[in-house]
Amino acid sequence: MAAKHEHLSKRERQAMDIVYRLGKATAEEIQDEMPDRPSYSAVRALLSILAEKKLLKYTRESRRYVYEPAVAPEKARDTALKRVLRTFFDGSPGKLVASLLDKTERKLPPEEVAAIRKLLDDQTSS
Repeated sequence: MAAKHEHLSKRERQAMDIVYRLGKATAEEIQDEMPDRPSYSAVRALLSILAEKKLLKYTRESRRYVYEPAVAPEKARDTALKRVLRTFFDGSPGKLVASLLDKTERKLPPEEVAAIRKLLDDQTSS
């Protein structure tokens, strides 16, 4: 499934991002959320392609189709994060965290720092 996500066009990626964000959506809802709004028929064709690639599934409700991700958001997130780690950080979560914390313009609020510390403590005590 991950390989299919790696080879999406810009519009396919936009549509998938919208569906993941909304949880499920109709073609019209997806069209409304897309930048440089494409035609309704272009969105329907795009969704049909994503369904053929087994990235989206759909149900019919009355006269419309409702689309939702075929891959659970958690699994898609994990796959994407692993790809980012492998591509930009030599597979090292430490390098990723260091890059996030290294930027002075990205000051983390104290509650986020505490949450990260707790996650690290939980990880080391397991």
